[in-house]
Amino acid sequence: MREPLIVAVAQPRCRAYDVVANARAHAEAIRAARARVVVFPEMSLTGYEFDAAPVDADDPRLAPVVAACAETGSLALAGAPVPGDTGRPHIGVLAVDGGGARVAYRKMWLGGAEPEHFAPGNAPTVVEVPGWRLGLAVCKDTGVPRHAADTAALGIDAYVAGVLDSAVDWGVQDERARRVAAAHRVWVATASFAGSTGGGYPDAAGRSRIWAPDGRVVAEAGPEPDAVVRATLS
Repeated sequence: MREPLIVAVAQPRCRAYDVVANARAHAEAIRAARARVVVFPEMSLTGYEFDAAPVDADDPRLAPVVAACAETGSLALAGAPVPGDTGRPHIGVLAVDGGGARVAYRKMWLGGAEPEHFAPGNAPTVVEVPGWRLGLAVCKDTGVPRHAADTAALGIDAYVAGVLDSAVDWGVQDERARRVAAAHRVWVATASFAGSTGGGYPDAAGRSRIWAPDGRVVAEAGPEPDAVVRATLS
């Protein structure tokens, strides 16, 4: 039998454009989480700033995150704009462990003003930790049934996402997560931006959560920044 997997969802305080400060906050959250996998919100390393410079996987400013993962044995899934091949960046997920970082996923379904600034990704993605396959998503992806279906078709045990919603819309992710769990019988973990950020989000929702395959919420943060919650997937 495979080992249970401890997953945490974190919503660190974010400074606009300040990758150095945000990487340190991510490192603190990773150490506090005591989890094998730590999921962060959409564009958590820069804030939701459309003109933020893309973050390369080998950016030396990520060193605190790499060091924290090396100390804890964690895999961190952090949000950032990442370079694209067409000259326009993507909204991406960086997978970071003790050996460094790589671009693991590029958001496929862009919303609002995002298409004016970013290129969409072209394929769903899975990351693996021993015994577990985790499908990746970013925000609007989670509301597109085709995305969850195409990701689930890759063979996943959990669907994990970094998201950003306003406080008044905090229930949107719960609705989407329960639908994904019911349709595909998988765990769902959503790290939701807390505090304020660009793009018209002066009051982000927070309330990061983890749902069991039967739709039960098994871990939930409040709306405040710096919260980290975790659950054991088995």
